[in-house]
Amino acid sequence: MIEFVGSWTRVVVPATSANLGPGYDSFGLALGIYDTVYARVADVPGVRVSVSGEGAGELPTDETHLVASSALAAFDEMGQRPVGLEIECENRIPQARGLGSSSAAIVAGILLARTLVVGGTSRLSMDTALRLATRIEGHPDNVAPCLLGGFTIAWMDDDTVAHAVRLEPLPGVHPMIFLPATRGLTAHARAALPATVPHRDAAANAGRAALFVHALTVAPDLLYAATEDRLHQNYRAPGMPETAKLVEQLRSRGFAAVVSGAGPSVLALVEKPANVPDTPGWTRLTPPCDAVGAEGEVDSNRASRGSASSVS
Repeated sequence: MIEFVGSWTRVVVPATSANLGPGYDSFGLALGIYDTVYARVADVPGVRVSVSGEGAGELPTDETHLVASSALAAFDEMGQRPVGLEIECENRIPQARGLGSSSAAIVAGILLARTLVVGGTSRLSMDTALRLATRIEGHPDNVAPCLLGGFTIAWMDDDTVAHAVRLEPLPGVHPMIFLPATRGLTAHARAALPATVPHRDAAANAGRAALFVHALTVAPDLLYAATEDRLHQNYRAPGMPETAKLVEQLRSRGFAAVVSGAGPSVLALVEKPANVPDTPGWTRLTPPCDAVGAEGEVDSNRASRGSASSVS
């Protein structure tokens, strides 16, 4: 039998940017924008979710909320669900903008379940958490940096088992996010991709992806060349013309600009000081690279509010 923790727990998860140009479905970068999620086991059956900040009034408040459903999947992985679950989400990661909000929710739910189980870290390793998160999300490029922080390279074995390694971006490389008012959907962006691409384009991306690893960790002066992509951005451009236009404008000025994930946000990797041109209609964010990844712990401040359950 599983023993559940008798107090509130807290998980903090970072935003992420995936692909980073040539690293389609494999590269990811953790960013210093965070969702904070609290949870406790309850005696009352069912799942109750409250949301403040991004997504408030839009996201579901029951077990269909992505944090909740991911937590339940993690409890199943560990062998037992609690009778009830109470979750409070404080969201700061922009929703549906290509900054990994869904991956953050998935990782938050998995780590919440782990923190709510006594001995949860031994029952659910980080490797298992990555594989479960990938199974829920469908690809590992965002969930890997969300879990691990830093710059990650992720890959799959037979499209079923995910792995990732983490590298440290150079301190002199700074992310700059250009956030539009409009939203986008990953499913729509993926639907725009062809089933096959020319061999020369695949070969070009392989070279740029290898160069990107070197540029981000050793030689940032090569980031402009290293962020060239031929696999996905051009195919998605007709569906988000303003995003494609901004990427082109920034690159024409020499900035290493790419579509952030599936868009519609744009990411530029710059060395400060950077004389970035005005971008009317876009909100500019300058988060640091996140070096820690997702973190979960018992919340001593909220523990004083009382526990809904403390036994298995």
